[in-house]
Amino acid sequence: MDTITAFFAGQSLALLWGLGGVLAFLTLAVAVTALMPMIKPAGDFTNLRQRISSWWVMIALLAGALLMGWQAVTALFVVISFIALREFLSLAPVRREDRLIVLAAFVAMLINYLFIVIDDYGLYRVFIPTYVFLIIPFLMACIGQTRAFLATTATFHWAIVTCVYNLGYIAFLMRTPASEALPAGAAGLVFFLLVATEANDVAQYVWGKLFGRRKIVPKVSPNKTWEGFLGGWLTPGLLIWFVGPVFTPLSGIGLAVLAIFLPVAGFAGDVTMSAIKRDIGVKDTSALIPGHGGLLDRADSLTFTAPLYFHILAYFALGRF
Repeated sequence: MDTITAFFAGQSLALLWGLGGVLAFLTLAVAVTALMPMIKPAGDFTNLRQRISSWWVMIALLAGALLMGWQAVTALFVVISFIALREFLSLAPVRREDRLIVLAAFVAMLINYLFIVIDDYGLYRVFIPTYVFLIIPFLMACIGQTRAFLATTATFHWAIVTCVYNLGYIAFLMRTPASEALPAGAAGLVFFLLVATEANDVAQYVWGKLFGRRKIVPKVSPNKTWEGFLGGWLTPGLLIWFVGPVFTPLSGIGLAVLAIFLPVAGFAGDVTMSAIKRDIGVKDTSALIPGHGGLLDRADSLTFTAPLYFHILAYFALGRF
């Protein structure tokens, strides 16, 4: 008992309250879902129940990692990047002769996270966008693979940048030193990114369902509307403006920039991944997460919001990066 008390005593109070708020919200969602059959007896709420059950598992994993520290978060995101990269390459038009390139992609993933372990941001920020960018086409040339050369290299570049490099920024936030005067610690930075991004997704869905009329990208995602986009921009924007100072060192212009652009980035990630899936001819990247689809379906917005969030923090508030 003393060990557990000491463990929670060492955590940021804001982080604990934030996690408690998320758990309370999920509990409320369970209660509402239990009442829905009484309100609408003919409705089928199986998918909704699956989604909420999956959220409990995902929140438990993320909360546990955040509370345990940067090592646990890094390990978790190694697994997340591995699954996301595997999902992407399993769906993309990758040929048998590209197996060496597939192996190189997963090796690059491990090296990318090694730079987080040794806390070398200088190498992290150039390894994939510069050297892996050059090595992938060079390897293809070495094995004599010239058929669909540009299309294949573009596929691998996109997969590695989105599934590994961009998501890796979340783990690198955990390496932010305490000397940066963070109001909720490094874990608070990661927590707020995840909450703001998911708030954007949920707000887009709710506003679109309630008020959606005018389609915004009908050929890519027919359910997306201007009303959903604007509501999904305004709601997390206000959340960031009013709650952001509790979890981040941002204020003033930096906070305003984050409030304006992070919801747009979340929408862009969602729509871009939808375009990729439509091109490939699939609805979900896998069936890994009941009610949600694949891991990449759940993390599509994060692939855009994570690097933006990191760089806004680095530019306006974090001297470490």
